[in-house]
Amino acid sequence: MNGAVTTHAEQLLRDLAPRVLGSEMRRYRDFAACEDAVQEALIAAAQQWPRDGVPGNPRGWLIQVALRRMVDQVRSDSARRQREHDAALDIGQVVAAASIESRPDEDETLTLLFMCCHPSLTTASAVALTLRAVGGLTTAQIANAFLVPESTMAQRISRAKQTIRASGVPFEAPAARARAERLEAVLHVLYLIFNEGYTASVGGSLQRFDLASEAIRLTRAVRQLMPHDTEVAGLLALMLLTDARRLARSGPAGELIPLPRQDRAKWDREAIAEGVALLTATLAKGRVGPYQLQAAVAAVHDESPRHEDTDWPQIAALYGLLERMGDNPMVTLNRAIAVAMVHGPAAGLAMVDALAAGGRLAGSHRLDAVRGHLLEMAGDREGAVRHLLAAANRTTNTAERTYLLTQAASVREGS
Repeated sequence: MNGAVTTHAEQLLRDLAPRVLGSEMRRYRDFAACEDAVQEALIAAAQQWPRDGVPGNPRGWLIQVALRRMVDQVRSDSARRQREHDAALDIGQVVAAASIESRPDEDETLTLLFMCCHPSLTTASAVALTLRAVGGLTTAQIANAFLVPESTMAQRISRAKQTIRASGVPFEAPAARARAERLEAVLHVLYLIFNEGYTASVGGSLQRFDLASEAIRLTRAVRQLMPHDTEVAGLLALMLLTDARRLARSGPAGELIPLPRQDRAKWDREAIAEGVALLTATLAKGRVGPYQLQAAVAAVHDESPRHEDTDWPQIAALYGLLERMGDNPMVTLNRAIAVAMVHGPAAGLAMVDALAAGGRLAGSHRLDAVRGHLLEMAGDREGAVRHLLAAANRTTNTAERTYLLTQAASVREGS
């Protein structure tokens, strides 16, 4: 099998993994066991598909293999887990190839998404579990997103799986009330999945288009369930307005191209138009939330013909409103940039200093990266280089590191 087909198979496996896990969860509800079975099915597919070709019904193939793994596990544990064993003896009702092949290609990813955002879980645990089960992120990537050690995150995810298993809540599409109760966690999950796709926390690629696209797809699905919720629409608008720049964010070698240097002709005008229309409709309803405000910031950038035309006072004001809605250090860091563009780098640096003193972003490369940028604006080349290098040493994304090192060298040389 040639490289292009192999790449297609790998992409297909990433897309199908949460859907197959949802199918397994509907039958067995044991998160850990189902995830293990799906992982074994994915490994089998990765070994066989490049050799034998992708099957006509790849989802059905994966479900069958995962179900066989589950049945084997159930039978091996029959003495201790009689209930699962009895269910496995009636396996003809759940794993018959004909039933899987004839069943419509039902996507249970959205059900899995709401299941992960279980009411008995803390929001942090629900977000972590969904990023693992639905988003396909590694434990290390999730830990990086939460700024906690990997071991801490592994324990959090394990406890979340055990909590859902012990709850007895059936794996089924949630009713309207349950959707409303879990919506905040669901939207936060989708937001983090999109962010990981837009700028990968680790690895050699700046962006993971598969994750960003999946986050947009799932958010569209949530909006179909809840068409009148303004924050769902706001989040979708934010994703569209941000994702519209994806092709301009990296060069031929995958290098990062910052916003001021992007070729705006490469921005997706159709996505921008859809995002602006969504945002305009939600803002008119008068119930404004943080996702709508972030979408408004993205819209100001996207509607500026040139970087020099950006309405920085409006952006600074929008970030000020966001700060009042919640104590988020990343919002303050972004406002520092906008304030610097309006009132000069000294004003932005004062905000960065206050953030650093609070310790909320200790160890984050973004604090040093912003400080380096503002010091460059202020004419302190030596300080700018020092902080840009510190940021490069802290980031775990190769493309970001390369950009920061290149920028530090450029500042040092005065170019």
